[in-house]
Amino acid sequence: MAEPLRVGMIGLGTVGSGVAEILCGHAERTSGRAGREVVIRRIAIRDPSKPRECEVPDAKVTTDWREVVVADDVDVVLELIGGLSPAEEIVETALKAGKPVVTANKALLCERGDRLFPLARELGTTISFEAAVAGGCPIIAAIGQAMTGNQITSLAAIVNGTSNFILTKMLDEDTSYEDAVSEAQACGYAEADPSMDVKGIDAAQKLGLLTQLAFGRRITPDQFPVQGIDELSLMDLKFADELGYAIKLLATAKLVDGKLEMHTQPTLIRHHEPLAQVSGPYNMIELTGDAVGKTWFSAMGAGQMATASAVVADLIDVAVGRAATNFPLLNLTDQPDAFPLQAVEDIERRYYFRFNVEDRPHVIADIADILGRAEISLASVIQKEVQEPDEDSPYPIVPLVFMTHRTTEGRLRSAAKGLDQLDCVRGSWLCLPIGE
Repeated sequence: MAEPLRVGMIGLGTVGSGVAEILCGHAERTSGRAGREVVIRRIAIRDPSKPRECEVPDAKVTTDWREVVVADDVDVVLELIGGLSPAEEIVETALKAGKPVVTANKALLCERGDRLFPLARELGTTISFEAAVAGGCPIIAAIGQAMTGNQITSLAAIVNGTSNFILTKMLDEDTSYEDAVSEAQACGYAEADPSMDVKGIDAAQKLGLLTQLAFGRRITPDQFPVQGIDELSLMDLKFADELGYAIKLLATAKLVDGKLEMHTQPTLIRHHEPLAQVSGPYNMIELTGDAVGKTWFSAMGAGQMATASAVVADLIDVAVGRAATNFPLLNLTDQPDAFPLQAVEDIERRYYFRFNVEDRPHVIADIADILGRAEISLASVIQKEVQEPDEDSPYPIVPLVFMTHRTTEGRLRSAAKGLDQLDCVRGSWLCLPIGE
């Protein structure tokens, strides 16, 4: 058997502990598939006195990541701390030392990939990042290898397991958004501060990486609409369900008339569609290729071992040489003939509106008038039964739901200015796209 692959780990938190558990607890299996022993030689952690989920025998522990990255007895570096700093410096230092990097850090690659990917190629080494998108679902390999005989024409993805868990919990157990978030935190799916997940940022960053692979364009979340699930209520999930839809946080990139349309938003999806049936912390990516047609990839998208599984798979790729072979072929830089990004105002879809309004004459007409003046045509209107009167209003407050025909984001934004000024609407109103 060849010389061992000596691993240096930066971070031994949730994911790092899972990686260590696989490498130490299943060493024979891992070494058999890697063609050589895969051993953890050094670990950098912030607080060595903190209790850990697992022990790593014989590994040298330090608080200085440099002692790991530049060590002569480390062949490959695992960056598992997340964030931009010092992760960027860690990855750059490892690459300049000629060492391949394995990371689960989608934020770093989304924001700094345009610099780090070319640097790795220039230096003749690799960055492996299967764990950065969709947890245990091998979507990077699928797009970068299995689908290369196709031009991908659309990509629709549930890539945030935390948000999907929350939405599933709310509807299945008739619970509030706040209680579902607490449950996600208790299960280890959500951080103490879940903002990155519930505001759609995490999913948007992952969409950026997938788009770069699939379409040869580097697009960052500030260039397309991003909306989270934190504005949703149980009422919205129930309304959608009655209308024949599930609401999912959907990251979408697709070709429309030669332009690339992108958005990450809670979206109404017909019950019979595979994406609508994904529950709990699972992810699903629907890819459409011009040759193969529609394909679906699904796996656990949140949690320790799902992500650790992808990290170890990347390590084995490094060990057997697949990473060195495949990385130069990945579509990770802007292509000169890449598709232009469609203007946000031109995105065309159907929409779901939900208002909480005073139950008094002319309310529906007032809302319909504003939508009509923006050239938004209504497909249906649903008014629920009267609720208790609001203490600030002599009228009862009722939910009012509108479903539109196809219209543009530009018209929607034009109408929003008028809707915000209506005195019959109580609280904030909600608008969600409807998937096709």
